[in-house]
Amino acid sequence: MTGDDEKFLRRAIELAARSRATGDAPFGSLLVGSDGSVLAEDHNTVLSDADITAHPELKLARWAARELDPGAAATTTMYTSCQPCAMCGGAIERSGLGRVVFALSAEQLTGLKPPATDAGVRQEGPALFDEARIPIEGYYS
Repeated sequence: MTGDDEKFLRRAIELAARSRATGDAPFGSLLVGSDGSVLAEDHNTVLSDADITAHPELKLARWAARELDPGAAATTTMYTSCQPCAMCGGAIERSGLGRVVFALSAEQLTGLKPPATDAGVRQEGPALFDEARIPIEGYYS
């Protein structure tokens, strides 16, 4: 962890605090180029946008995929106030970002939240492999 990493993590935490102050969940992120310039920054807007996917990490990954060529994306670092969730992690991977640095781990975040009371969504599968693989086979080759 470098001094610059700490500086940018502090900015992500500032964005998280600003998000909370405006009534949204307290999460913030920024994307930094290889030269140390801030390319984009955002905060959680799940409540204000009425959009369950409006996590800052996802918004920045989408921005990078649209605005940066793959070579430039691979040299960026995302700084975020909390470890990205599975949804955001998938988007970050697909966007080709080079690195993610986070302040709180998912485990630390869980420790700061009240215990979950729901059992989650039941998932069933896999099923119909022979049929389901037909449209996918060869796509990734």
